[in-house]
Amino acid sequence: MRRTESTRDQSTAAESARDIAAIRHFNRFYTRQIGVLDEGLLDSPFTLTQARVLYELGQVKHTTAKDLGEKLGLDAGYLSRILQVFARRKLISRRRAAADSRHVEIALTSSGRRVQLDLDDRSRHSVARMLGGLKQTERRRFVASLAEAHRTLAPSAATVAGVVLRAPHAGDVGWAIARHGEIYAQEYGWNLEFEGLIAQLFGDFARQSPRKGERLWIAELDGERAGVVFVVRNAEDPRAAQLRCLLVEPAARGHGIGRRLIEECIAFARDEGYERIVLWTNDVLAAARRLYEAAGFELIAENAHRSFGKKLNGQTWALELTSARS
Repeated sequence: MRRTESTRDQSTAAESARDIAAIRHFNRFYTRQIGVLDEGLLDSPFTLTQARVLYELGQVKHTTAKDLGEKLGLDAGYLSRILQVFARRKLISRRRAAADSRHVEIALTSSGRRVQLDLDDRSRHSVARMLGGLKQTERRRFVASLAEAHRTLAPSAATVAGVVLRAPHAGDVGWAIARHGEIYAQEYGWNLEFEGLIAQLFGDFARQSPRKGERLWIAELDGERAGVVFVVRNAEDPRAAQLRCLLVEPAARGHGIGRRLIEECIAFARDEGYERIVLWTNDVLAAARRLYEAAGFELIAENAHRSFGKKLNGQTWALELTSARS
């Protein structure tokens, strides 16, 4: 028994050592890739830390050294020296806070804002060059992997900041159809039959004139398409709304977009006077099912079927709105 435990401990230690080595190897590669080891970041006279401080100052009208240090996790003395450099270069201004004269407010000067915007522009161009050599599928996989790493290391950092829900524009329906086909093929191995079904559902919605009780939303994250969903009147029960085609881009997951889209559908259905809202999904879509359950939907029917090149278990979920309203 002790020998087995010892062997298991050795195996775990070896695996941990390999993981640590792999992460350190990636860190060395990526710091070279983005120029962190250069004397000046992005061919500028600023170090990485100085550039990050400038970036944070550029996101607010003013702040204090204490708040800035806490946000960035910087030693107070180290940050003070950086701010002294910025002050000598006339990149920042300092003044006593009107609300509390014990605190000094720090803000970028007009020169400092120009420097910060120039660094931001250089950073965008640097990343664009790095991504420019990737195929579209490689790029999406890479960005999704970064998002997954961020969620894993800092799950509390997931936020709805930067998420906007809007009405569809020209090109949105085509994008939604294409991304459904691509994502479900990549993640579940579903074939063109699924994309054909999605094309039909979106096509039916888009071809008709806007009808009362039906609506489509596009979710954007920082200005980029990140999700979609729409609601129509249920064909079998006019008192029920039908939620259809919920999708969130892999790279945008973890920002509460799926939850926001579902909540918007429920609020809309309630405002339109529907008695319930229903949806059809498959049990392999575990993340979506968890969102539906969290929103109060209940499983009311299941059916085994073969579709999209797979054996699947279909599920119908429903949320009663009349009881919730009363």
